[in-house]
Amino acid sequence: MITLDSLQNTHRPRKNVQRVGRGFGSKRGKTCKRGGKGDKARSGYKRRYGREGGQLPLYRKLPCRGFTNERFKNKTYSINFNLINKIFEDGDVVNLETLRVKGYAPRQTIFGLKILAGGVLSKKVRFEATAISSTAKEYFDSNNIQYTIV
Repeated sequence: MITLDSLQNTHRPRKNVQRVGRGFGSKRGKTCKRGGKGDKARSGYKRRYGREGGQLPLYRKLPCRGFTNERFKNKTYSINFNLINKIFEDGDVVNLETLRVKGYAPRQTIFGLKILAGGVLSKKVRFEATAISSTAKEYFDSNNIQYTIV
C-alpha cells in the first residue's frame, strides 16, 4: 500500500539548499555571498529589468504613445465544419443571422463570418460568408457545395 511517507520524487534529483548566514565556517557567513555594499547587498532589492548600465534603457527610448491597429481591424466570427454539423440541418443557410438566432454569433456588430475547414462536413447546407479559408474553398469546389461571398 502506498502511504505519504513512502512517496519519492522520481522526476529530478533533490537539490541541496545552501543555507546562508550560519557563520564563517560554512563559507556563506557574514555577507552571505552578497559582497560588501551597494543595492544588491541590501534586503528587499529588486533588479529593474531593462537597465543597461549607464546607457539610456530601451524602455525610455521608445515613445509612450503610438499607433495600434486595433481600432481598424475587421473582426470576423469564425466557424468550423464540425460546429456546423452540430448546429444546422440539411438545407439550412449558414450566415451571421442564422448563427445569431441559434445563439452562437455575438449580437454586437462584427465585420462578418469566416468559414474554416476544421472537421468533416456531413450536412448539405448553403453558405453566405465574407471570407472562406483556402482549405474550405478547396473542399467546396471538390464536393460542389454552394457558397456566396458577401
